Amino acid sequence: MKRFVKLILALFITLSCIVAPLASTAKAATNDQSSTKEATESLAAVKKRGKLVVGVSADYPPYEFTAKVGGKTEYVGMDIEIAKQVAKDMRVKLEIKNMDFDSLLVALETHKIDATISGINPTPERRKNVDFTDLYYSGKQVILINKRTASEYKNAASFDGKKVGAQTGSLLYDLVKKQMPKAQVKGLAKLNNLVIALKSNKVDGVAMDYPTAKAYAENNPDLTTMDPHFIVDKDQTGYAMAFAKGADSLVASANKTIAKIKQKDLITSEYIPQASKYMTQSTKENKMVDYWTYFAKGVEYTLIITIVSVFFGAILGTLLAIMRLAHNKVIHYLAVAYIEFVRGTPLMVQVMFVYFGIGAVIQSMPALVAGIIATSLNSAAYVAEIIRSGIDSIPVGQTEAARSLGMSQAKAYRYVILPQALKNIWPALGNEFITLIKESSIVSVIGVADLMYQTQLVQSATYKGVAPLFVTMLIYFVLTFTLSKVLNHVERKMNHA
Repeated sequence: MKRFVKLILALFITLSCIVAPLASTAKAATNDQSSTKEATESLAAVKKRGKLVVGVSADYPPYEFTAKVGGKTEYVGMDIEIAKQVAKDMRVKLEIKNMDFDSLLVALETHKIDATISGINPTPERRKNVDFTDLYYSGKQVILINKRTASEYKNAASFDGKKVGAQTGSLLYDLVKKQMPKAQVKGLAKLNNLVIALKSNKVDGVAMDYPTAKAYAENNPDLTTMDPHFIVDKDQTGYAMAFAKGADSLVASANKTIAKIKQKDLITSEYIPQASKYMTQSTKENKMVDYWTYFAKGVEYTLIITIVSVFFGAILGTLLAIMRLAHNKVIHYLAVAYIEFVRGTPLMVQVMFVYFGIGAVIQSMPALVAGIIATSLNSAAYVAEIIRSGIDSIPVGQTEAARSLGMSQAKAYRYVILPQALKNIWPALGNEFITLIKESSIVSVIGVADLMYQTQLVQSATYKGVAPLFVTMLIYFVLTFTLSKVLNHVERKMNHA
């Protein structure tokens, strides 16, 4: 019982050391954010930095999606064109950050981005946390369905007892939940994954904006749309650009641009036709071989994350294992607290906490660095337990013999214990490295361009769901199979040494 109390106390101390600085910084940031001074200087700050960072969820044609332009991957769509014009009028460069839709407002509140434009409805709930511009476009809400079942669905009541998909955090998710109470709501972060679910009969319909639904229907002959006649408040039917709370000068500047765009009717005369052109082009060039550069870039980032995380994870894991075996109770319980806490929380939560939580303190932290830090810290906890078990497997007599020869505790571990333990734990350690390659895919949720992130881009660019996933599965298999063979070769060398 006493040992359990010490463990809880150590865990509390560890968490306090992490949370306390973040809480004080977050409070200070909130106070600064609400001040008039920051609100009047926000536009000046963007101009001084020379760039406007805008977050999008590039799986929402014709609003924002990816296309190959001149052999390069670019973000295109009507929202992207509006963002370009807003940045141009501010006389700064535009930087696009692509991430999951339900992470956009969090990124905005934690100052990872300056603004977001991604078909966002300015609902009263959202207005409490962020500031919106004037509406730049109003669309109709429909449900995408399989054409073979079109005769079954005439209105919203037709979906009673059926599964209806909607993008998590969107207005449509709330509409389905409230106005179709007898339907089962299936929420996912990416629309292309919902379309995959529809085509594979996992859901019976997907609620989305009409232009987006039309884009998917035109590029998938087995899909069509139906009107469920959603009842939507007038001020929630349109889309607006969002800025951090109190950024009045940025909102005012963007409103001038939006007013100019609406006056010239640029959205219907230029932006939507241009988006349709890119969509048609993507449909003609949607062979997987045409997107090999996407997958190659994804492999590059995946290997960078894995190699760096393995390096730092192994070092920190070894240190934690030695700390856990230490006779000093404080050091021992701190190591135990860290290991148990990290192993008891999901990696995805840790990734988002490092990027949005610690990243609120270190605002210049890139998503790639945050992803590497999170995966390194997570891997260290598992490596520590593997190494500890290896050290425990070495007979105590080995340590006693080394000490009797005059070796210090450190030298005994370095020259006698760890080399023998490494042979015992190599298979488990290798398995952790292989697992890390696959788990690194989680960093895609914060916009790191790893293999899974690139797969999602290919899905949205080609309107195909299963084919890009199959290619990705093969790539992951090649990576893990190759690594397993290398590890087996090293193991054989160690056993014959």
